[in-house]
Amino acid sequence: MNSTTPRIFVAATQQNDGKTTTALGLFAALRKKFGRIGYIKPVGQRFVEIEGNKIDEDTVLIDQTFGVKTPLEAMSPIAIEPDFTRKYIENANHEFFVRRLQNSFDRAAWEKDFVIIEGSGHAGVGSVFDLSNARVAKLLGSKVILVTKGGVGRAIDEAALNKALFDKEGVELIGVVLNKVLPEKMDFIKDIVGRGLARLGIELLGCIPTEPILGHATLGQVTREVDGQFLAGKNLARRLVRKVIIGAMNSIHVAEYFQHGTLVVTPGDREDIILAALSACSQLEHGGRILLTGLVLCGNLVPHQNIIEMLHQSNLPVITSPLDSYTVAHAIHNMTVKTLPGDHEKIDKIQSLIATHLNVERLLERLP
Repeated sequence: MNSTTPRIFVAATQQNDGKTTTALGLFAALRKKFGRIGYIKPVGQRFVEIEGNKIDEDTVLIDQTFGVKTPLEAMSPIAIEPDFTRKYIENANHEFFVRRLQNSFDRAAWEKDFVIIEGSGHAGVGSVFDLSNARVAKLLGSKVILVTKGGVGRAIDEAALNKALFDKEGVELIGVVLNKVLPEKMDFIKDIVGRGLARLGIELLGCIPTEPILGHATLGQVTREVDGQFLAGKNLARRLVRKVIIGAMNSIHVAEYFQHGTLVVTPGDREDIILAALSACSQLEHGGRILLTGLVLCGNLVPHQNIIEMLHQSNLPVITSPLDSYTVAHAIHNMTVKTLPGDHEKIDKIQSLIATHLNVERLLERLP
């Protein structure tokens, strides 16, 4: 297996702590320094089918964002299907998967100046089929950075726990990246957590501030989450949802809650609220921003045909859902928002955040 191309393994303490965000931003930062950057996600749990291959979603994001020029199946060699663990326990074939991982890494590293390896969670994820993140990092000969959520106690505790697992495999944890740190607490967190990690022999490599836009879902994501479909405005599916309100009051009063980026959730037969939204959609806030992001019509109810025609003629995206208003609002509030290929505003923001707040030079110094 290739042992000469520089590499780093990006792990995290939990799902949705910012591992993919860090990997994406790091890819952009390293490409400016080195040029040809490779990428591999050895074990993926969320995948899509592309040309008969199960490809991890994060791999698709990186490939479509940067044009990695490596076969997708090499960048995403193992997809954990629902029955994968049972089959492995019944008939373990560890050596086959080890060879697959190492051969795929060789392909991902071919003619590259640096390779980013993205893990699938904390150090122990994958232990059930003998391919924990710590074990994979060992197999691929990589040192590790660990991404965790901002805070003090939890960040330090989980760094210590993960370090123990990496240490057991003989893998060096070179530093921690704190993600989603409250901007007003940045200096305090840097100081306290930096000192706390130092007591464990771990370096703090960066503090990434919370960025609200990264938590905003697109209308397309909302549509999938609420089992919906577009009645109008499908071409605007990438609009960001910044605020959700339930239209269950008088239309005059509900309009008082309209702000930039608002998604209005209402029963499909509340024509007064639909008309209020139509009126607002043609208005612009000071600065020229569109006031409403869209409208969700709930309960498999739709308004009169005349209003449907008005919706089609407007610039207001409309989603229909079989769910009731409360269930729709609850689902949106609790959904996990992922950055998707083509989310240019989010991708640009991620690259800027990592370039500004992650000490890439220090990371590289720790690699030899």
